[in-house]
Amino acid sequence: MTDDPKTLVSTDWLGAHLRDPDLRILDASWYLPDAGRDPRAEYNAAHIPGARFFDIDEISDQRSALPHMAPPTEKFMSRMRAMGVGDGHQVVIYDGAGLFSAARVWWTFRLMGKTDVAVLDGGFPKWRAEGREIEDLPPVVKDRHMTVSRQNHLVKDVTQVAHSSKLREAEILDARSAARFRGEAPEPRAGLRSGHIPGSKNVPFATVLNPDGTMKSVPDLRATFEAAGVDLTKPAITTCGSGVTAAVLSLALERIGHRNHSLYDGSWAEWGMFDDLPVEKG
Repeated sequence: MTDDPKTLVSTDWLGAHLRDPDLRILDASWYLPDAGRDPRAEYNAAHIPGARFFDIDEISDQRSALPHMAPPTEKFMSRMRAMGVGDGHQVVIYDGAGLFSAARVWWTFRLMGKTDVAVLDGGFPKWRAEGREIEDLPPVVKDRHMTVSRQNHLVKDVTQVAHSSKLREAEILDARSAARFRGEAPEPRAGLRSGHIPGSKNVPFATVLNPDGTMKSVPDLRATFEAAGVDLTKPAITTCGSGVTAAVLSLALERIGHRNHSLYDGSWAEWGMFDDLPVEKG
């Protein structure tokens, strides 16, 4: 793979840059409740040296009833400052699943106007499998100012997505499993309808990954999107269950040079809740 400090870097790249003074590493592990895993406890037990823990549920807009919606800019700035992450830093984000929730935090940084941020390809599982250095110590944090410039074009709300669905002006890409997309499997969150946004295309997030949890090559990513019937000349809106794995598709689009993409933050947690929004099955 080609290392790109604005999208995706390899374990080799991170190993070579681990002691860079302006590198900041974030453990953004997050799991669905049925995984039975405690990301903070796992972080406390073992993490990449110097990594800070980024709590996706806490660093969010808690005024919203929807899960882990993008945080207000002031909250993001204050949390990052407290973690010693700020202007002039190269940020690398990883998770304990391989490549799952780290992409959500990459997207959150992009939303805040920060572009020197990459996901660790293959994440903590690959890092550990290669016998690389780990620690259980809390990082030494030095306060660093952070300037934020929110990029509103990178996020869509339910009204904008409904408009796009109706007019078919963007490709809506759903990262959930095929069974959930078709409405054949129940949603993990109670009270949600089954099915998908009318006109959306199913690109399960696992289909853009290799078996070892790394992201596919650029040609293979293109082929995956095209096989799902995606018109890559149109703007793209990514969606999933609650806006986490949608960001894996956003990262894949960025990797292939498709810059015109946004993420539906409410995702199915919102769309599946309202009976007046149309749903397709099959």
